[in-house]
Amino acid sequence: MRWRDEWKWLVFGTAGFLAVFYLPVGAARFDNALTEALQLLKWYAREHVVLCLLPAFFIAGAITVFVSQDAVLKYLGAGASKVMSYGVASVSGTILAVCSCTVLPLFAGIYMRGAGLGPATAFLYSGPAINVLAIVMTARVLGAGIGTARAIGAMAFSVMIGLLMHVIFRRDETRRQDAMPPAPPATGGRPLRQQATFFALLIAILVFANWAETTEGGAAWAAVARYKWVLTGLFGAALAVVLVRWYCVKALYVGGTALATLVAALAAPGHPVLPFAVALLGLGASTSVTGGEAGEWFAATWEYTKQITPLLLGGVLVAGLLLGRPGQEGLIPSSWVASAVGGNSLLANLFSAVAGAFMYFATLTEVPIVQGLVGSGMGRGPALALLLAGPALSLPSMLVIRSVLGMRKTIVYIGLVIVMSTLAGLAFGAWV
Repeated sequence: MRWRDEWKWLVFGTAGFLAVFYLPVGAARFDNALTEALQLLKWYAREHVVLCLLPAFFIAGAITVFVSQDAVLKYLGAGASKVMSYGVASVSGTILAVCSCTVLPLFAGIYMRGAGLGPATAFLYSGPAINVLAIVMTARVLGAGIGTARAIGAMAFSVMIGLLMHVIFRRDETRRQDAMPPAPPATGGRPLRQQATFFALLIAILVFANWAETTEGGAAWAAVARYKWVLTGLFGAALAVVLVRWYCVKALYVGGTALATLVAALAAPGHPVLPFAVALLGLGASTSVTGGEAGEWFAATWEYTKQITPLLLGGVLVAGLLLGRPGQEGLIPSSWVASAVGGNSLLANLFSAVAGAFMYFATLTEVPIVQGLVGSGMGRGPALALLLAGPALSLPSMLVIRSVLGMRKTIVYIGLVIVMSTLAGLAFGAWV
């Protein structure tokens, strides 16, 4: 018996027992915080799991199965051209426009497929941070100066963080690349046009299903938002054809899924999430019973789902308990946050970056939240620090990143995001 391990169990068990024993049930703030945690979890399940996470899981599974290891190593591997790998990773957010949680399955997919740590973490940061509409909204709501600073900072940070992660963990990366099994010999594979069409359709479904309905993006953006479900349905129909013709999924399965989706759409015309969920369930069922590459695709998707979903939901619950929902109170009073981020001191910027890193922001919600904080006395520098750290990180995403990279790399990544956001906020606050 290893007494060191037993003492750990004793310490953690005792701490857990005391926490439950003295649980402040009945106290107004605790009861309200618990309600807010459950409300946030409910909102997250309704708004993000079906529309964001499940399509992202299918894309991550497709990367694992259909993208060759040679291709990943060629464009994103440790030995790839730095201009190519970091250039591709740093602008990914302009295409994806996803939140810090939705980008995680995609990050895990390319990293486990052989992407270098530097390009992979550059992609991890840029995915949610470089969001064109969010930057436009920032400029419109908070001013052109902070909008421009956010755009420049996000693009620069993605490359800088990736390069620093590569330099700091160069030896670990060398060992990881050496330990990776050699890529299987090329067997011809699918034509590039088939692969490109397949992934373009998957990404289009993810993007248009989550297209934000807002007037900030202009008339063209509003027009797309008005017809986003029509466009999503058209892309889904095209994907169905691709699956039958190129990926050997039986037409009977695809047709049954299409029929079930149509019935769900007619039964609940005002709830597009229901037919979307039915379509995803049908896709999973169709690929799981097909076998071959399609079956492997479902298996890889399911593995990502099992690995990531519990961590995300647990993290959302804790984030809601501590910080509540936007406009609501958790265990930590919002007045504390507002009072701590006034002015432009180093401490104010650091606190803003840390608070933003642990809070959960759905895509675009960070702008009205920061607007409210600025109205309560938040300095311009701390506002930028929160905008640079908040969308790219959250407590739920930290838990998942740790499961992919390990504790040491995760701590360094979080630290780089917080330190850079703090320094950027301090510089911007001094400049304005």
